[in-house]
Amino acid sequence: MLYKLGSTDGKFDKLEPVTFKDFSSFGNLEKDLEELIASSILDVLFEDASLMPIFQERQYQAEADIYALNEKGELIIFELKRGAAGEGAVHQALRYAQDAGQWTFSTLQNKYQQYAGNNTDLHLAHKEAFNLEHSLDAKELNKKQHLIIIGSAADDSLISAVDYWKHQGISIDFLPYRIYEIDGKKYFEFFALPYDKHKNPGDVKGVLFDTNRSWDEESIWYMMENSRVAAFGDAKRFVEYVYPGDIVFFSHKWTGLVAAGRVKKGAIKSPDDETLYRDVEFITPIPKKGQTINAMPFGKASEITGKSFFWARTIKVPYLSKDEAENLAKELKTYLEQNT
Repeated sequence: MLYKLGSTDGKFDKLEPVTFKDFSSFGNLEKDLEELIASSILDVLFEDASLMPIFQERQYQAEADIYALNEKGELIIFELKRGAAGEGAVHQALRYAQDAGQWTFSTLQNKYQQYAGNNTDLHLAHKEAFNLEHSLDAKELNKKQHLIIIGSAADDSLISAVDYWKHQGISIDFLPYRIYEIDGKKYFEFFALPYDKHKNPGDVKGVLFDTNRSWDEESIWYMMENSRVAAFGDAKRFVEYVYPGDIVFFSHKWTGLVAAGRVKKGAIKSPDDETLYRDVEFITPIPKKGQTINAMPFGKASEITGKSFFWARTIKVPYLSKDEAENLAKELKTYLEQNT
């Protein structure tokens, strides 16, 4: 809930609840909410969660809105409701979870390939996404299902129904959202499990950032030789998630962390329609084109930070705190200098 602060003589002394709305208040469709959540689920809403989306609802099909796998291979099922939905929405979501629980590996594979638009093996994609030593067996994928319902914070009937089934031992959670209109602008409020932990955008953080090797072997040199962190095409928006002062660790697929740089002050730059970048000042040695690329293995980075990163995206969540980033940068610098 959002409250307006009231004050007397410069001292805060009053809280006034701010009226909120939901998607239906603005004539938006449930599909609009789905697209918003789907496009932001790993970037903003669940910034520290390691989830691998594998399927999204098709129009006119009896399916949940979003399906994802976690590191253990368990299926996370998201059902989204734009406005008041009531207890019937929970019964519908439970049917989706029941159906998904019976999917074979072949079914999962087909759905993932349809979603990804290629013939990538799901075993391999999951292994690479979570940097696992070995691929999970087919029987380990979809062994458990967890249901998450996202809906209006004002939908008391829906909330009560979720609570009932949760108390019956069903793995189900409700995540509320609210929309506020303040001074003509709209704000989306969302609560992520387990206690709505998000990095403050104003705090310095560390970000493991992909060099785009899967699509272009030359992208790394575009960044190294021009002292910039960049992203391209559909992934270019990720540059908007790093800010001046942040430490960026350049993650080169199949290799490791190859360099680190601090983001300089200044605006995001767009030399063309397919590229966004920010300038950085390198604080570690950097690889040179034509020479063997020296890198800290991904497992070593996880060992130093004590974190398991989700590798199948441009930004490798979770983010690092300022102290964690400074320590990893120091360790990376030493590692690269000793292995030159």
